[in-house]
Amino acid sequence: MLGLLTSQRLSRCVKDCFKSVKQTDKCFSNSCQSDEYLRRFISENTEIVAGQSLTPDIKLRLFTSSCRFWFERPELWPFDDPYWAIYWPGGQALSSRYLLDNPAVCRGNTVLDLGSGCGASAIAAKLCGAAHVVANDIDPVAAVATRMNCELNNLEPLVCVTDNMIDAEPEGFNLILLGDMFYDEALATTLHSWLDHSIKTHSSQVLIGDPGRAQFEGHSIRRLLHQLAQFELPESVREENYGLTSSSVWCYNPEL
Repeated sequence: MLGLLTSQRLSRCVKDCFKSVKQTDKCFSNSCQSDEYLRRFISENTEIVAGQSLTPDIKLRLFTSSCRFWFERPELWPFDDPYWAIYWPGGQALSSRYLLDNPAVCRGNTVLDLGSGCGASAIAAKLCGAAHVVANDIDPVAAVATRMNCELNNLEPLVCVTDNMIDAEPEGFNLILLGDMFYDEALATTLHSWLDHSIKTHSSQVLIGDPGRAQFEGHSIRRLLHQLAQFELPESVREENYGLTSSSVWCYNPEL
């Protein structure tokens, strides 16, 4: 029941809880909904959150206990899994804290936020002076949420791409950001291959944010990473993520 889900339970249960909500009815199809409808739906079913994360300077629309679907039966959720409605701890460390503390990493660069979710990393990159930022998430609802979050942070809407970019030839981005993407072993393996190709083809810099999930720590990519920073998570974020106490930012170096 989504009503009992904090972000910690969502991180464990979201796949199972939402298997039943892949609606076939056209009226609930993500791609068939207008931006206006999605914006209204997001506004009515999220809350503007700031100050309860590693990046209090960034405002986001997220699920909170004040939201309807915190308590509703999950089968009533009309879209795909709402990963975009949670500010995951890897994204907090990367997106936002590391980038905001080190704006030169983004300044003047072309940046891809892969698996962008709520768009926090993409927003942080733009706030740091990136020349061009693309937020990529295969969920069209996430794209709308990202544009709304841009507005909350006084930014022009970012370019949002909903194609699965890791199924395609890598484009030439100076910087690729991934927060909380290593939650599944098969996906981690696919990402490893795609990122390696991006680096060899375009000399892209790759930064990864992760709080130390088992799928990340146990994957072969882990030995190719250099830790750049570690951040202690706020108490509220720890409680929502199984007591994880910190989140780190890593640089991917396939030559290690």
